[in-house]
Amino acid sequence: MPFPHFNPVLLQLGPFAIRWYAIAYIAGILLGWRYCLLLIRDARIWTPRQPPATAAQIDDLVLWITLGVILGGRTGYVLFYGQGQFASDPLEIFKLWHGGMSFHGGFLGVCVAVIAFSRINKLDMLSLGDLIAPCAPIGLFFGRIANFINGELWGRPTTLPWGIIFPNAPTGQPRHPSQLYEAGLEGIALFLILRLATHNARWLPRQGALTGLFLVFYAIFRISLENVRNPDVGMPNFPFGLTMGMILSAPMLLIGAWLIWRSLRTLPQAGEPQTAA
Repeated sequence: MPFPHFNPVLLQLGPFAIRWYAIAYIAGILLGWRYCLLLIRDARIWTPRQPPATAAQIDDLVLWITLGVILGGRTGYVLFYGQGQFASDPLEIFKLWHGGMSFHGGFLGVCVAVIAFSRINKLDMLSLGDLIAPCAPIGLFFGRIANFINGELWGRPTTLPWGIIFPNAPTGQPRHPSQLYEAGLEGIALFLILRLATHNARWLPRQGALTGLFLVFYAIFRISLENVRNPDVGMPNFPFGLTMGMILSAPMLLIGAWLIWRSLRTLPQAGEPQTAA
């Protein structure tokens, strides 16, 4: 089927353009922020512990996470997919108008932001990560929808009836709408899995459990979908059919599994402090 005609620019005001991609980032951050506040206000899902941060601290954390996503995502793109751009022009990292963001870079940027924020405010780093993890799929969903609207990051050729002919893709063959697959799995499915963990399994009091669960399922979904997603242009031919996305996601799977195992070894104690020593 032909690719639906989407204008990547939502609104043009003279030289100033509001793009769907920017709206996706804003929507993901704002909705994730509101969902985070809902979580800390629900005392039932934290028993026998307390939320790791106050609402005011979460309000401050949003700016840190936003900077982590943008700077980390751009840095990751230049380093992982930039084909030597950093070596020739280190300032390419700051040229956001050139486009290009990496999830894994954004994830590392958020990790740095959370670590720094938790140290400055003397908060428990892993518990703060557990609070953020259930909110992350909201941003992932909107980001992948924006990828589809932009007609980028398309999938491999397919003969399936829902294959889409992306105008900028080579050969003009129908391709998997892998952006929508990722929106469904990394966004909707992952959100529901984490929702079950927070509200049904009541895993939030288990330090590191939600962070681990996010890492494990994101890695599984991403590695699986790399088989239908077209490899990024300019990437080398990795052995065994691996892609850069698979290579970067594998450590997430291992670290996430370790965090879950660690969190399930002991039961959280009532009144256990949430601040770092």
